[in-house]
Amino acid sequence: MHKDLLIEIGTEELPPKVLKKLSTAFTQGVVAGLKDQKLSHGDVRSFASPRRLAITIADLATEQDDQVTERKGPATKAAFDADGNPTKAILGFAKSCGVTIDQLGKQTTDKGEWFVFNQTKAGQQTESLLADIITHSLNKLPTPKRMRWGDNDVEFVRPMHWVIVMMDDTVIDMEIMGISSDRISRGHRFHHPEPISIDSVESYESQLLDAYVIADFEKRRDTVSESAHTAAESLGGQVIIDEELLDEVTALVEWPVAVAGGFEEQYLAVPQECLITTMESHQKYFAVVDNNGMLLPHFITTSNIESKNVRAVQEGNERVIRPRFSDAEFFWQQDQLNPLSSRIKATEKILFQKQLGTLFEKTQRVEKLATFVAEQTGANAEDAARAAQLSKCDLMTDMVGEFPKLQGIMGRYYALQDGETENVAWALEEQYNPRYAGDDLPQHEAGLILSLSDKLDTLMGIFAIGQRPSGTKDPFALRRAALGVLRIIIEGGLDLDLKELLHVSAGNFSDSVKANEKVDETFDYIIERLNAYYKDQGISSTVVDAVAKLLPTRPLDFDQRVTAVASFKDMAEAESLAAANKRIGNILKKQDQAVSETVDTDLFKEAAEGELHAALLKQQDIVSPLFEEGNYTDALKSLADLRDPVDTFFDGVMVIDENMALRENRLALLNQLRNTFLKVADLSVL
Repeated sequence: MHKDLLIEIGTEELPPKVLKKLSTAFTQGVVAGLKDQKLSHGDVRSFASPRRLAITIADLATEQDDQVTERKGPATKAAFDADGNPTKAILGFAKSCGVTIDQLGKQTTDKGEWFVFNQTKAGQQTESLLADIITHSLNKLPTPKRMRWGDNDVEFVRPMHWVIVMMDDTVIDMEIMGISSDRISRGHRFHHPEPISIDSVESYESQLLDAYVIADFEKRRDTVSESAHTAAESLGGQVIIDEELLDEVTALVEWPVAVAGGFEEQYLAVPQECLITTMESHQKYFAVVDNNGMLLPHFITTSNIESKNVRAVQEGNERVIRPRFSDAEFFWQQDQLNPLSSRIKATEKILFQKQLGTLFEKTQRVEKLATFVAEQTGANAEDAARAAQLSKCDLMTDMVGEFPKLQGIMGRYYALQDGETENVAWALEEQYNPRYAGDDLPQHEAGLILSLSDKLDTLMGIFAIGQRPSGTKDPFALRRAALGVLRIIIEGGLDLDLKELLHVSAGNFSDSVKANEKVDETFDYIIERLNAYYKDQGISSTVVDAVAKLLPTRPLDFDQRVTAVASFKDMAEAESLAAANKRIGNILKKQDQAVSETVDTDLFKEAAEGELHAALLKQQDIVSPLFEEGNYTDALKSLADLRDPVDTFFDGVMVIDENMALRENRLALLNQLRNTFLKVADLSVL
């Protein structure tokens, strides 16, 4: 039989920033427990609100299937001695199974005949397994801090007040963390404070909805978003919705109601990022902008009640935001009293990392590397150096001290106020890009260079002191930095030698750090990120490996090769030529000494030798200029014409001929062929 299951854990208000994570983990834990117990089921739904974590599971088996276990014993020929008496082996096996020898079965395989014991274990009722499954899942929730309540030793993220475990319309008796299961739930604290008796699993969601609780997190999230958009449109603007803030607001309310508010236009003189961050961080408000993205003197907040006096709610929210805006206005005005450059000295007192020195020392290293990169790329070296000098100064301002997420953004504003060039000012903000997968790259020349240099300095320094990421620990976000380095070089079109950059970076550290010893390790770590980078683009790891075999050190060149091989791989000739390259590689590996590339046409004995040689020379004339300009895609397309002469050669020519002169000449021809392909990639990997 199958029945629907409902589990609801009722608590005091759960931490909003992790509610979604808790709900997902709880559901996954329960589903994993059911799988471990071999209990089949249908669709699973998660519910989460400030005061509850819940799951419904459709068509859950009401009991386990009977489980048949088989134990393999000794071979029949080893079970009895020459006189037909049972040996210790069979006697011990029968005893361990709790049966006599004549109760054992036999099994014949291609390796002989064996004694076996088959035992059927009756499946348990699902009801008897649920308590352990639920408790185990709750204990495994990702909560660093747990609370105790009452006079017991039970711990959970918040005090627990009720538990529902039902199958269809029947309550399953059990105790979870000291609380007996029941069918009583709770509705909205204010709109429906009375207990709710849940009739069945099927009616759970609708009964809570009648009690002013939208239990489905995603449905409630959509309601918050849609109502905010509607409210903003009524004000003649558009709402800005940060996804993390939307999740947090959704986790704060059970019955979301959008309420619009406003503030004095004088505050619009403060950079809008400051005001938006103030609204989002302190008050959980959504900002409203016009069609050009400029902030309007309005906001949208989400109430947890349908108030009879909406105006009072609006005025209350307007009242609490004013002191926050006044603080932001004060910080903005105070920070401008001194130029950004005056804060360089203050960075001498801020430690970046104990062994790597202060922020000031870091910016000095970055300045040297940024200047080198600018010279290599033909960029404005003065702007790159100036951006590096000012890169960490805004961390010393009051505004960034209050709102760390504004780092870089405030640097841009203050730099422009000080008369710095736009290239420099924007670099201060763009130095942190890309912040995450898919984020925009810096759009300004100095921004690209500063971001690249800063990330390389961090990578080189942390590797130099032996703190490379391990497992889930990556306190300096080196994985993200490494991927950022690759994206900046490749997508930014910077033809730079990554290993050379790391050597330059390593030279900027003090001798005590011994950074030069870690250049190769740092380089390998960064290049390893390319597999993930290309996987996101749908390019197989074999294509990446084919290029990586050549150990190229210029990521932009690496990318051009990968693009070419990925295109070539889809051609009809690819499989045959890849196989030929592998065959040639295997032949050449078996030679005791280095193989020449010099071919003597007078030693050609078979027509296929001459045809392949002529075709290869023709292709070399075509592809050589393509290689020079990095046009590997067209080069491989042209080299695909070699398939027929290569196939003909292997069909009709014995490479390892008894005549050493013929053998060495044929090996030279194959070596020349293979080295031509190796100017793009090692196709044998394909």
